[in-house]
Amino acid sequence: MQRRDFLRNSLLGTAGLTVLGGLANSAEAAVSKKAAARLTILHTNDMHSRIEPFPDNGGQWAGLGGMARRAALIADVRAREPNVLLLDSGDIFQGTPYFNFFGGELEYKLMTRMGYDASTLGNHDFDNGLDGLARQLPNAGFPFLVANYDFTQTPLAGKFQPYKVFVKQGVRVGVFGLGLELAGLVSDRNFGQTLYLDPVAKAKEMVTQLRGPEKCDMVICLSHLGYKYDNEKIDDRKLAAQVAGIDLILGGHTHTFMDAPEPIKSPDGHATLINQVGWSGINLGRLDYDFAPGAKRGGLASAAVVPVGGAC
Repeated sequence: MQRRDFLRNSLLGTAGLTVLGGLANSAEAAVSKKAAARLTILHTNDMHSRIEPFPDNGGQWAGLGGMARRAALIADVRAREPNVLLLDSGDIFQGTPYFNFFGGELEYKLMTRMGYDASTLGNHDFDNGLDGLARQLPNAGFPFLVANYDFTQTPLAGKFQPYKVFVKQGVRVGVFGLGLELAGLVSDRNFGQTLYLDPVAKAKEMVTQLRGPEKCDMVICLSHLGYKYDNEKIDDRKLAAQVAGIDLILGGHTHTFMDAPEPIKSPDGHATLINQVGWSGINLGRLDYDFAPGAKRGGLASAAVVPVGGAC
């Protein structure tokens, strides 16, 4: 408790609030959707079991990250903003002794305490195989969304859903997930009979469902495809250019540090934004969207990359 209070007071009392203060929209601005709605999206990717900050001898990442610090930042945003979605884009597992010893239990429990709303699956989330992933799922108090993996012939059959709709102050937000091809990247024995389905086709199917029957005002893709490849391999930029109707792609896998979201013109002429915030919980991404009365889509009001830790 003392450590948590210290982190909260030292980090948020100075640097944290300095970064967030310019973006925060006070809770008193929250009114009914008949006036306007503000949606705040917080996101992470490729945490790789980084529970504690990088040590002082951690090179360029020394002193950065840590789940306690991230939890304090998230709690502060929630205290200021009434409509928050907290999302992750996969590769929660792998990389530290915490995963080697506990097998992912700690990561899921801490994310649950932080109030994550949803995540998708990354390739390293299969590091302990299908059975290892299945053992840890009861520790996650949030859903995993993945539309292009078919687990029917595996121990994970029925454990995941392709999408979920969240309602924030009358705004319907549809979130779906996409994973990259596991063959050649993950050991065959670790993903077994999991079938990889075409992510472009599945994304179009998800948009049709979310924009149609689900009547969503916003569509978000949690992607572990990767930001950009120079070959024909599907990535977030190619996905955005080929699929209409996605407002925001929150990416992972390539550990890309983006200073600001990148707009990509989609087939319907609208801009799809892509964002990714590095790896190991070094940064927390934040995007604020405003929804005007009667508007079919929200508009990005502000975006920031919030460092977790560092000099106070």
